[in-house]
Amino acid sequence: MIPEIEKASLQEIQTFQEGKLQELLSYVNTNSKYYKRVFNEKNIDLNAIKTLDDLAKLPVTTKDDLQQYNDDFLCVPKSKIIDYVTTSGTLGDPVTFALTDKDLDRLAYNEAISFACAGITANDVLQLTTTIDRRFMAGLAYFLGVRKLGAGIIRVGAGVPELQWDSILKFKPSYLIVVPSFLLKLIEYAKQHNIDVNTSGIKGAICIGESLRNQDFTLNTLAQKITSQWDIELFSTYASTEMNTAFTECEAQQGGHHHPELIIVEILDDNNQPVPKNHVGELTITTLGVEGMPLLRFKTGDMVKAHTNACTCGRNTLRLGPVIGRKKQMIKYKGTTLYPPAMDNILNDFNDVQSYVIEISHNNIGTDEICIKIASKNTSEEVQHRIKDHFRAKLRVSPKIEFHDSKTIQKLQFPKMSRKPILVIDKRK
Repeated sequence: MIPEIEKASLQEIQTFQEGKLQELLSYVNTNSKYYKRVFNEKNIDLNAIKTLDDLAKLPVTTKDDLQQYNDDFLCVPKSKIIDYVTTSGTLGDPVTFALTDKDLDRLAYNEAISFACAGITANDVLQLTTTIDRRFMAGLAYFLGVRKLGAGIIRVGAGVPELQWDSILKFKPSYLIVVPSFLLKLIEYAKQHNIDVNTSGIKGAICIGESLRNQDFTLNTLAQKITSQWDIELFSTYASTEMNTAFTECEAQQGGHHHPELIIVEILDDNNQPVPKNHVGELTITTLGVEGMPLLRFKTGDMVKAHTNACTCGRNTLRLGPVIGRKKQMIKYKGTTLYPPAMDNILNDFNDVQSYVIEISHNNIGTDEICIKIASKNTSEEVQHRIKDHFRAKLRVSPKIEFHDSKTIQKLQFPKMSRKPILVIDKRK
């Protein structure tokens, strides 16, 4: 189930996208209060935007724009809205997205081809271990995508290892849709209750919300911990509410595939110019086929690298490497620039570390400080020294380490209204 456009030549893909871009510009100029205003204020001649390179003539859209003018992005009357979702608000106020019936169909198509990308077929049954409620787009998208693919789905929702295992043993799903660190909790529960994970029938996991791979696509520490105990395939996915689109690994597991019928991708530098090939930049997207709230040149805030060499699966689309970090969460610490995901990988190396949050703040001289708050089975000085030594060896920095009980960390990770764990608390202004 590879869409023909994804097997087309790069030139054919570009021509196809340029046609879709023309349709989008006409649509938002007619229906979007926000973009109509921007085009007028900036004296933008839409007739001069013919190619993908011409996108550079358009201003970017930022998260701040979305937060400030949220309702002005809406392109349809309220009577056409079927579903309301909100972003998680990890880096600021949540933004509301309104979806039409057509948008829900597009969401279903996106997830169906994403699952198919990972080798899932109509003969599979998937167990959903994320929430489908609380205005969360992802859970709804997974449900719609599995249904469109013709596979079966078991909606268990977040948490509760006992209920997850009850469903696995009862209904025999072949795949889990899951946050990877939760797989460790399922493994732990299975050990305590004499369940053999490797005879459970689970073939693989579609993983969300946490990175599984290093930049060279080898498994990171978290993924190695999982696969050393549970012989399953792990597939990375990357998506966001604003994109209405997912980048999912195929069976070659060399990055998340771009679906050119759904989204235009740019990787930009700080001056909103394309970065050179094989360089890291900020993922910037233009949505195609979105009816309710389409976006033009939206800067996601995620720092990534694009891979354009041919993939063995037959798709000619670019692939995104693992997210290096959020641009706003970049830390300059004692002469070193780093992002929180680099610290996740180090903390996952320690079996004693049960849970943690990374707290970033400014000190009294205005430079960045890192404090890692940890719930651990072992709070000895020796463990603290080992963690600090590991940080020095891997990242050349040694953050402050604090031990807390697991309830304190749980409260920090799951503030009120949160739909997913918060691992980074940024107190900088």
